[in-house]
Amino acid sequence: MRRTLIEGLLKGPLTEAAPRRDDPELAALAAAVDRAAAASLGRSLAIRHVDAGSCNGCELEIHALGNAFYDLERFGLRFVASPRHADVLLVTGPVTVNMREALERTYAATPAPKWVIASGGCAKDGGVFRGSYAVVGGVGDVLPVDLYVPGCPPRPATLLKALLALLGGGGG
Repeated sequence: MRRTLIEGLLKGPLTEAAPRRDDPELAALAAAVDRAAAASLGRSLAIRHVDAGSCNGCELEIHALGNAFYDLERFGLRFVASPRHADVLLVTGPVTVNMREALERTYAATPAPKWVIASGGCAKDGGVFRGSYAVVGGVGDVLPVDLYVPGCPPRPATLLKALLALLGGGGG
């Protein structure tokens, strides 16, 4: 145990390098998302995340959108606590039997116009959990899905490009 602790202190964290603040690709993506949100909604985009039964891999990448590296707010996007304030439902994981009703109620509480994004392989078709007695299936088996984001889990930049595509600004 002592050896492991010392190695951890000496080697440093295993993380990816931070994107540069002046990264032209991210700057162009930010401008495109901002324009598309203004054109589609007249304001910024509000996202309600729903974990329908995932392994939390997708959630780690979604949480990365809010860290200092990606800084989701600079793109004019924000997560909201209530579906009543949301424009987009970002659903991760397969829909479990226990989460089906909660997901349907969340969808019903979200005002129109609204979009549903199924993020990750499990949200598309149940993924590795498909066929389990506890899983209904993918998000599309319960709600109308507007956009599927591939990956296990999808990277933060892929999620941003998907939001831009959803808004009609191209990019993904």
